[in-house]
Amino acid sequence: MATKIVVIGMGYVGIPAAALLADVDGYEVVGLQRRSKRSGWKIDVLNSGESPFEGDEPGLDELIAKVVKKKTFRVTDDVDVLKDADVILIDVQTPTDAQHMPQYVSLREVSKNVGQRIKKGALVIVESTVAPGTTQNVVQKIIEKESGLEGGKDFDLAFSYERVMPGKLLEYIINMPRVVGGITPESTQRAVDLYSKIVNEKIYTTDTLSAELAKTIENAYRDVNIAFANEMALVCESLGVNVYKIIELINARHDRHMHIPGAGVGGHCLPKDPWLLRYGLYEYGSWKIEPEFISLSRRINDHMPIHMSTLVENGLSSRNVSMQDATVTVLGVAYLENSDDTRNTPAAPLIGAIQAKGAVVRLHDPYVHQWEFTNHEILRDIYKAATESDCLVLVTKHKEYRSLDFEKLKKLMRTPVIVDGRNVFDRDELDAKGFEYRAVGKAGIRRTQH
Repeated sequence: MATKIVVIGMGYVGIPAAALLADVDGYEVVGLQRRSKRSGWKIDVLNSGESPFEGDEPGLDELIAKVVKKKTFRVTDDVDVLKDADVILIDVQTPTDAQHMPQYVSLREVSKNVGQRIKKGALVIVESTVAPGTTQNVVQKIIEKESGLEGGKDFDLAFSYERVMPGKLLEYIINMPRVVGGITPESTQRAVDLYSKIVNEKIYTTDTLSAELAKTIENAYRDVNIAFANEMALVCESLGVNVYKIIELINARHDRHMHIPGAGVGGHCLPKDPWLLRYGLYEYGSWKIEPEFISLSRRINDHMPIHMSTLVENGLSSRNVSMQDATVTVLGVAYLENSDDTRNTPAAPLIGAIQAKGAVVRLHDPYVHQWEFTNHEILRDIYKAATESDCLVLVTKHKEYRSLDFEKLKKLMRTPVIVDGRNVFDRDELDAKGFEYRAVGKAGIRRTQH
């Protein structure tokens, strides 16, 4: 008899995980997705054997088509599929609010749905990133209350996080080491047995709290390192030095790995996971300490889109154009290159800052069709987006921006100003073609405050 698996949440984590599991002999997978205006359309797209993602995702389109054709994968909005599930994966979003507090509306709802329908002996795995302590103090308690069953005795529960990123969804699930932490050794082993069918790298086992900590600390570590690079970029701008040359010199030593600065930090993980770590410490820690690096790093990284708007203003001013009279074209709405993922994209605060200074904003992105942040049309033709524009400001390093015709762009633009947030363009080339050029971490503007 086939093992029945339900994956709750058809997003960047749930879809590739479900597709990979559905390709394992003996597994039948159902994706459970709410049929809302925002994301309910995914149900029909996936059931037709297609991927809902617009960006480059090697192998995913083919895998979805394969498992749908095999009839080992389908998607529904019927929560009663949970009643027959042997394994339940929870892959819902866990955002934070303006006060950096976790918003577990979806997590609590699906935990309640699971508790009301779970059968004895089922395995539940939380893959959503949560504050340390959440799996046992929130998910387990809700399931136990709703079901009358006891975790670790009547059902198994584990936490195991994905390390996915758009553009490498399948690769990172298959070829990244995995961390699994169960509420009992038996829960841990059952989860390991499941993941060993789709993960080629080593699977590390630990307790639930340690697994949750590993995820949030891993992302906080990266956020802190990016913040350092961003602050050093501002230092180098102030001193008239190219930060990328400095990074090259530092990283010439084999055990130095300084990160790269940029227009801002986006995605579902880095802008919120450090706050989840902080929340878990405050909620469940034995004593209260303030993890200062986390708060400082978040402020620095959140400041970078604002700094980008200052670069825009400075570049326009050098050509005697005020922000109030300018049209600014934002290149890239997605937070990550060659992706359609707009979650927490730095383009959002940048647009807000530019508009607050009085400029008209246009948007261009080759992958993003719709974006709930704004009613602006997202243009697909870069040259149409540049026509009569006073400044092009690059937020996302899409491959399409690496081969622009600058001669054509200059003829189309009203004022030839370019602001580079990802070190894509060459200053000498643009200077030679008559562009005013500004970039994060390169000479051309005073250091702004954060």
